[in-house]
Parts: sequence; structure tokens; C-alpha cells
Amino acid sequence: MSQNLVWLITQYGLLIVTANVFVDQIGLPVPAMPTLILAGAIASGTLGLTSLFAASVLACIVPDCVWFLVGRRYGMRVLKTLCRISLEPDSCVSQTQTRFERWGVNSLVIAKFVPGLAIIAPPLAGAMRIGWPRFLGLSAAGGALWVGSGLAAGMLLKTQIQSVLLHLDRIGSVTGTVVAAALIGYIVYKWWERQRFYKELRMARISVGDLYALMEAGEQPIVVDVRSPTARTLEPRWIPGAIHVPVDDVSRHLAELPRDREIVVYCTCPSEASAARVAKLLINHGFKEVRPLYGGLDAWIEAGYAVDGTPQEARA
Repeated sequence: MSQNLVWLITQYGLLIVTANVFVDQIGLPVPAMPTLILAGAIASGTLGLTSLFAASVLACIVPDCVWFLVGRRYGMRVLKTLCRISLEPDSCVSQTQTRFERWGVNSLVIAKFVPGLAIIAPPLAGAMRIGWPRFLGLSAAGGALWVGSGLAAGMLLKTQIQSVLLHLDRIGSVTGTVVAAALIGYIVYKWWERQRFYKELRMARISVGDLYALMEAGEQPIVVDVRSPTARTLEPRWIPGAIHVPVDDVSRHLAELPRDREIVVYCTCPSEASAARVAKLLINHGFKEVRPLYGGLDAWIEAGYAVDGTPQEARA
């Protein structure tokens, strides 16, 4: 079996590796790094490293540009959609935005090495209106670093990989079954992890109608906006009177929140994930009446209630 695999990569390696990298960078769960490492180990003759490297880097840049354009056009909507289908829900929009804020646009260079950041960073850069020349340069640098590390690892481990391939020959077709089972098992595990993540976040929510009624009745609930600064830049509107405390800063502001009033927490992420996390954190610290806002800021705006800030359409 391994001889057939080597033959396939030797004969059609450029097409196979490029296609694998492209599919991986589009966001499908078909990891390309093992293919790059194997290609680096057996690259020679018709499978030249230079052409393989160039084609693979191009296969990184093209999907990045597609996601960049989508993010530029649809902004937060595409980010939330990606999070809804992500196999890494705990590494999605809010954490990605935090990393983007911490490292800046240069995070695109190392994004492909960070789970969750690789697929979110290009559309986020587009939504943030990063210039095309800078984006292309950083995307190319990131792709070159990622592809180069894979091919280099294959070259360095060439002897060991050849030894492994020799042992795989003795196992025969069982190897293919094991590899396929491992891939399916990985996807199933990530799906189960995703379901467990959202199950942990299930708790009583408050509807935007009930929150509005409380505010109109003079109950004065404390409304906390836990969006990241990036999210506030992309959607510069907020519920009137809301306190802005980014999710990563909540622990440092616990003493400033009153314990004798109801606290409503909102965000703009799928399933109110960040808001629910903050609500759980507050409850664990002794706060009694804490609820995430069902539907978050999007539901509030859709219901037609007043907001403070600048409408997205008014921005340049």
C-alpha cells in the first residue's frame, strides 16, 4: 500500500499536495500537513521541491484571498457563520479576535499554526479593512512558513519516514482502514467536543423583549457588553447604558459589578457563547441573578429597540 502511495505522490504529487492544501485552507477537515511532510520526504525528480513549494503556497494564498473578500463583504456575519460550523467552538470568534488584537494583523504570519485562527484570521482581516498589499504579503509569508516547515520536516525525517513506510507495506490494506478510521474518529471527537461545549453553556436566557420591559419599568438591570474591542469596531452599536467589559477582562472587574441587581450579559457570537461563559463565571463568584441575552445584540437590533453608537452603514 505504501509503495502505491509513494508512486501516486511521485507521479501526481504536485496535484495531490496542492489540492490537499487548498481543501485544508478552505476549511474542510482534511489536514494537509501530513501530506506535506510525506511529500518533503520523498520529493525528488519529477516532484521537485521548488515547484511543490510554490504551488502549495499559492494553494494557501488563493483560499485566504477568498475568505478575505468574504470578510470584507459580510463582516461579522461570515465570522459567526464560520463559528457555527467550526469543529473548534472554544477557539472561535472571541478568542480569535483576542489573538488578533494581541498580535495585530501580523498574526496572519503564524495563523496557520494556531487551531481556530487559521480559518478565521483572513475574513477577520477583511472585515477590519486591512489593505490588499499588506494582506497579500502577510498571507504569502504565512503560507511560505507553514508549507516550508512541513516540507522541511519531511526532508529532516526522511530516513524515519521511509522506515515507517516499509513497515506499513507489511501491514497492507489494514493501514488505509486505520488511517480512514482515525480521520473519522477525529471528526466525531471534535463534533462530540463541540456538543459538550454548547451543553456546558446552556442556561436560562432573558429575551430582548423581557429586558426591554425591565428597562422601561425602571428595574435598572446592569447590562454588560462582553464583546472584544474588535467586535465593537465591526459593530459599533450597543444597548443604551451597557457597560463594556471584554470577556477576557471580566475577572478584573468583578468588584465593580453590584451583587444586588440583575445582570444581563450580551455578545454577538453564536449561541451567546461568550455571554454564557461570562454569566457562568459571575455565578461561580457568587452573583445570584445573571442571565445571557438570548440572541445577543443582533436580536436587540432586529427587534427595533434603540441603540447607542454609529450604524454600520455610516462607516467608511
